[in-house]
Amino acid sequence: MKTSGDVFDIEKKKENIKNLEKKSSDINLWDNKEEAQKILKMVSSITNLINKWEELEKEIDEIKILNELLKEEEDTDTHNELIKKINNLEAELSELEFKNMLKEKDDIRNAILTIHPGAGGTESQDWAGMLMRMYLKWMEKKGFEFNIMDLQSGEEAGIKSVSIEVKGEYAYGILKAENGIHRLIRISPFDANHRRHTSFAAVFVYPEVEDDLEVEINPADLRIDTFRASGAGGQHVNKTDSAIRIKHIPTGIVVQCQNERSQFKNKSNALKILKARLYQLKKEEKKKEKIALEETKKEISWGNQIRSYTMHPYYLVKDHRTKVETTNVQSVMEGNIDIFI
Repeated sequence: MKTSGDVFDIEKKKENIKNLEKKSSDINLWDNKEEAQKILKMVSSITNLINKWEELEKEIDEIKILNELLKEEEDTDTHNELIKKINNLEAELSELEFKNMLKEKDDIRNAILTIHPGAGGTESQDWAGMLMRMYLKWMEKKGFEFNIMDLQSGEEAGIKSVSIEVKGEYAYGILKAENGIHRLIRISPFDANHRRHTSFAAVFVYPEVEDDLEVEINPADLRIDTFRASGAGGQHVNKTDSAIRIKHIPTGIVVQCQNERSQFKNKSNALKILKARLYQLKKEEKKKEKIALEETKKEISWGNQIRSYTMHPYYLVKDHRTKVETTNVQSVMEGNIDIFI
C-alpha cells in the first residue's frame, strides 16, 4: 500500500539533496554563477519540502496517540483537540500536495502581478482597486512579502493600474492560476439610480526574472521617458521628473513606474517588470504558440471571464474553469481565495 511519503517521493527527494549538495561543494561551481544559484535554490526548496513532511509525520503520530486515548476514555477536550489537529493536518497536506505539483521551472520564482480595469471608467477602476486589496490581504495571510512597484490611482475611486512584486517560494506557481478576466456584478455605489452594473478587470501574473542573464535587453531597443509623478488628489506629487516610462521598441511593450521618489529606483523597478514580461514572451515563443503573450490576452469583457463575483441579486463567487463556488463573497474579498487557486 502506498503511503503519503511514497506519493511525495520523500526518499527520492533526499537522494536528490545528496546529489545537489555534492555539486554545490565543487570549488569550480561558482565559475558559473547562474548554475550555482540555481542549485542552491533547488537545495533550499527540496529541503523545505522534506522538513515540512517530517513535521507532518510528527503531527500524524500525535493524532494516533490522541485517538488511542479516546478509545480508552471518552473526553470532550481530547475529542475537540483531535478534530482540530485532523483539520489542520488536512489543510497542511493539501498545501504540501499543491506545492509538490508545481514542477515547472518558473513555479518557484517570485511573481509580478498586474491589474488593469476594463472599459467602464470609475466602476471598473473601483473593481480593480477591490481586487488589489483582495490580493494584498491574501499575500499577508500566506506570508508573502510584497512591494507595490507602480500604482496609478483612478480620478474618483479605485485604480487605473497596479504592478505588485510578490516575494516568496512558489509565488509565481501559486498565483499563475489567477491569470485572466475577473467580473463583478453589483448595485453600483456610483449610480444615483442604484442600478445593477457589471465591471471587468484583468489580472496578469509574470515570473520575476533574476539577474541571471536569462533575458538580455539591448539598451538601443529601449525608449526611456521621464515625467513628473502624481498622486491622487494632488498628494505625494514629486517636484522632479522622477517617474519612468520605458518602451521596448521591438515588441512594443510599455512599462512605467512612479511610486519611488528616486528616478533610479523607478527605472530599476520598470526594468524588472519589463524583464519579466519579455521572459514570459520568450516562453510563449519557445512553445511555438501562434501569437505572443500580449496578443493572447482576451478582451476585458463579457464571455472571457475566468471568475465572476456576484453581489446582486444574490451572493456568489464562481470560478468558470473549475466550477468551484462559494456564497461567502465577503470572505473571498478578505483574501480567502485558496479554494479557487
